[in-house]
Amino acid sequence: MDIAQARRKENIAEYILYLWQIEDLLRALQFSPEAIYSQLVAPRELTEEQKNIHLLWYMDIVALLREEGKESSGHLNHTLHLIGDLHNLHLQLLELPVGAHYRSTVSHLTPHLPTLRTLLGKNNITDTELCFRALYAAMLYRIKGGGQSAITDTLEYISPVIGELTALYHKVERGEIDLFKE
Repeated sequence: MDIAQARRKENIAEYILYLWQIEDLLRALQFSPEAIYSQLVAPRELTEEQKNIHLLWYMDIVALLREEGKESSGHLNHTLHLIGDLHNLHLQLLELPVGAHYRSTVSHLTPHLPTLRTLLGKNNITDTELCFRALYAAMLYRIKGGGQSAITDTLEYISPVIGELTALYHKVERGEIDLFKE
């Protein structure tokens, strides 16, 4: 919970990927409050009150996953909406003068997008969501000790795009950049 809040404030991309990881952890624990508590809450050095708050936060995510019908797979609408916001910014940066450097960064990734779509089997999602799904897949490959080399090979192109998009998102959010000012 506290990690998620800090990531949301500092790096929206890490926040999204962190929540996706939490979703998968909760599924692996079969949404069991006892398992969630023993695996995710109890090992942390927290007061009993803080432990209860953290357990409730995890259980809120469980409730959302169930409510959205995503018990076995899929990602919370909350994170998909955030990716939508990032994609809207991406589209603006592709057109506006303030996005000149971003366009240059994206140009290195663009030739790899069709291959990523094929590998991930995701034809009906935005380029931004595709990048997040590739980053998450690469993270899972690292955790499992293997790797889809075609996906991990594109990280050198995806990471700079998502990194720059994230930085610009936070600057816009804080009012440090006016998208329409030249």
